[in-house]
Amino acid sequence: MRRLIVSGDLKSCWTPAGTAPTLAKMLRYTLKRLLSLGISLAIASLVIFAVIEVAPGDPASFMLGMNAQPETLAALRAELGLDTPRPERYVNWVAGMLTGDFGTSYTYRTPVSDMVAQRLWVSLPLAVFALALSTLIAFPAGVYAAARRGRGGDVGVMGATQLGVAVPNFWFAMMLVLLFSINLRWFPAGGFAGWDKGILTGLHSLTLPAIALALPQAAILARVMRSSLLDVLGEDFMRTARAKGLSEWQALRRHGLRNAMIPVLTIIGLQFSFLLAGGIIIEQVFYLPGLGRLIFQSISARDLIVVESVTMLLVFAVIFVNFCVDLAYAAVDPRLRSRT
Repeated sequence: MRRLIVSGDLKSCWTPAGTAPTLAKMLRYTLKRLLSLGISLAIASLVIFAVIEVAPGDPASFMLGMNAQPETLAALRAELGLDTPRPERYVNWVAGMLTGDFGTSYTYRTPVSDMVAQRLWVSLPLAVFALALSTLIAFPAGVYAAARRGRGGDVGVMGATQLGVAVPNFWFAMMLVLLFSINLRWFPAGGFAGWDKGILTGLHSLTLPAIALALPQAAILARVMRSSLLDVLGEDFMRTARAKGLSEWQALRRHGLRNAMIPVLTIIGLQFSFLLAGGIIIEQVFYLPGLGRLIFQSISARDLIVVESVTMLLVFAVIFVNFCVDLAYAAVDPRLRSRT
């Protein structure tokens, strides 16, 4: 590392070769996170398979009924691959997922990957829609509360966020249906019109479910935004900005927001994975043909391969999003890389 004196101050200046240690640390950090991701997925697959396999009930008996003949039951179990040892079924299941083959549904006799692709076009837009609403609500609320710290506006916003965290989203969803669907008739009470009828029509069907999902997430994000901004407001550079003549709002907008965004963006990444995987109850309330409702229907029908594969796919989405958030956080905060 070379040293360069500028205007009497001693400053560090990296040569092009000096970037090698930084790249090496980032690569080492990424490899460690990839290893952690692989271990997490392996453990998750074992847990999911074990929990579903030990659950009471047999898919073949469920499909044929309680009075099925033993020979017919044995033939169906062999056709479904349920007569093979569990370790072998686990290995075949994992190997199939690695190649993009999620198996075939016991109930619908169609590839699970096709079912997931159809339902994903409902769950993914719903998660994105809910995240957008959550962000649009939380950012102004968090900034306003931080700017009005200790005043009536701050108390009001924090009280509203506490209520948003405490209210169950399924109860809030039913209240939305009662008000906007039954009484006002502004939105449908359930179902999905389909994207083939237009984007606006599809978004109209997802509006109430997205609001029900967004409310608790907006409350959490607003509290994180306020806390992060309050930490930044106490820094020396903020006091310097105020001393130079900037108003409190100008200093907050020009210097505070940018430095407070790192923990907020981390929470947004985690919330997206939660919204994608955690909409089972909301999809059931609004009868949406998404991944959550598919899991619910498959559990009721004892369609184990669908439950296992879709659950594993959602777990992968959560872990992968967390992995991307970790990399993004390390890219902007060198202190994380230096600890590895």
